[in-house]
Amino acid sequence: MNEFKKGEKFKFDAEVEYASGSIVSKNVLKNSVGNVSLFAFDKNEGLSEHTAPFDAMVQIIDGQAEIIIDGKSHYLKSGETIIMPADIPHALKAMEPFKMILTMIRG
Repeated sequence: MNEFKKGEKFKFDAEVEYASGSIVSKNVLKNSVGNVSLFAFDKNEGLSEHTAPFDAMVQIIDGQAEIIIDGKSHYLKSGETIIMPADIPHALKAMEPFKMILTMIRG
């Protein structure tokens, strides 16, 4: 299972490495009520516009990203967070290599 060990200390930014021309992801926690995932995006990588049935919180932990929500660009850097609303189109683009934590709670 691609999930973090419980009861053990970790540091998010050290748990996933950048890969040239790729997006790397790891499940931190995943269950029936939601999931927390860790991602590393190489520069110019991204996720095309899509919707999700639940709110999703993005926390940037390294680098910078463009988060597009309902056609509006938001530029986030390390330490900044945004909530992407349920059922609203959104996309992500790596302005430079960046890492993020994605938290989605089904509700």
